[in-house]
Amino acid sequence: MAKETLQQKIKRALGRFTPGRIAIIMLGAAILSFGIHNIHQRTAITEGGIIGLVLLINHWLGVPASIASPLLDAASYALAFKFLGWDFLLSAGIASVSLAGFYRLWECLPPMLPDLTPYPLAAALLGGAFVGIGVGLIVRQGGSSGGDDALALVIHKLTGWKLSRAYLFTDLTVLVASLSYIPVRRIAFSLVTVTVSSLLIDWVKEYTPKNGKTNV
Repeated sequence: MAKETLQQKIKRALGRFTPGRIAIIMLGAAILSFGIHNIHQRTAITEGGIIGLVLLINHWLGVPASIASPLLDAASYALAFKFLGWDFLLSAGIASVSLAGFYRLWECLPPMLPDLTPYPLAAALLGGAFVGIGVGLIVRQGGSSGGDDALALVIHKLTGWKLSRAYLFTDLTVLVASLSYIPVRRIAFSLVTVTVSSLLIDWVKEYTPKNGKTNV
């Protein structure tokens, strides 16, 4: 059998992108960006994964986030592409464009949720729910909302761990390292939000429609 060309691989991957699949990726991007903009950014809840690693590198090495973030994301995407292929890369591209668009939309609107800064536990729980559901929908369609997802998906594929365990592993590793400069109380609320989001990502990935078709 002749080896499939690059053009054929891309064409075959594009053929799997039904309107339903694209709509679910966009819905996930809308939910994720809404939660981050209206809760995480307003209450200063920190994150694990790539975001937390960027902050850690910036604090200790002085590398600007504008440089560290794209480099770490690019490395994660390259690793994911090696193991997950063109389908992943195209799904991630749709998710990234959708996220940028929805972030811009929310920025143009006034805050749509009450300010939860005085209630950090509520912010951690609700923020984790938005992130978990949004990312779960994107990952369910084979995509990624950033380097965090790409890295977790690779760990999931290589180790056979549940996706929630892969997310928790990367998040907790970075959060523990972040104790070197972030107060324990603040890290504690971050642990709540990453735990909630990780468990929800696993649940949503397992029990929501895939490729625009309902699970039965």
